[in-house]
Amino acid sequence: MREKINEEVSVIMYYSSTKRLAVPHLIRWQNREYLVGKIGYHHTVMEGRVLHHIYELADKNQALWFRLNLDTSNLHWRLEAVSDGNAN
Repeated sequence: MREKINEEVSVIMYYSSTKRLAVPHLIRWQNREYLVGKIGYHHTVMEGRVLHHIYELADKNQALWFRLNLDTSNLHWRLEAVSDGNAN
């Protein structure tokens, strides 16, 4: 079931200079750590003068799906939604 969360979370990300790619690696939410698995989608959105990076990804075990928002004005991460993949 997909649930809107809208909470700040801690994220460890890495940058590859050879691939020119910055991606989340680990999410810490509700005192638990989730290793990032496959990133399904990444896009950017402008809100006024602020650029947001939106990532939709699954954890390493593919048990949960996350929608993360990186606000480039303050470099804070926000978990917008989470889903366990079930329809109900």
